[in-house]
Amino acid sequence: MAHPPETGAKLRAAYVYDRLSLDAAAEKAGVSIATARRWKRDAEASGDDWERARSAARLAGDSTQTLAQMILDDYMSLHQATVEGVKTATDVQPIQKAEVLSRLADAFTKTMAAVSKASPQLNRLGVATDVLQRLSRYTAEVHPHLAEALLEVLEPFAAELARDYA
Repeated sequence: MAHPPETGAKLRAAYVYDRLSLDAAAEKAGVSIATARRWKRDAEASGDDWERARSAARLAGDSTQTLAQMILDDYMSLHQATVEGVKTATDVQPIQKAEVLSRLADAFTKTMAAVSKASPQLNRLGVATDVLQRLSRYTAEVHPHLAEALLEVLEPFAAELARDYA
């Protein structure tokens, strides 16, 4: 089935500017993933590298605030995916889960510190995440048997904090 040129432009825009995965961009544009991959590959062969365009679009955001928010959004997605993986892992002991949680909290705090330097408006979220890190560390050290329960609560709460404070 032939698609109008607007469909290809919609796919590229969703991938490059909206930063959707190629799968999600294909769905948004109404094309199969195979078609999306082919169009992306063909575009690259003709000199339109979507990955490079995506990076350039990201760096050319409205401001440092926008870039800081994008970094934070990417981190939050990875953070939540990692927490989900730890929660569902059946071969990981509670103490190991607590250790992972503590490391994630530390990484979260460091990420927030970097983002808050770039964007003072996000500093409030940095303070809130510092509290979460301290709680996570305390739980890992003093109450490791509560690590799973804390993971269950912190995951959605961290997303809520990001929405409320960012």
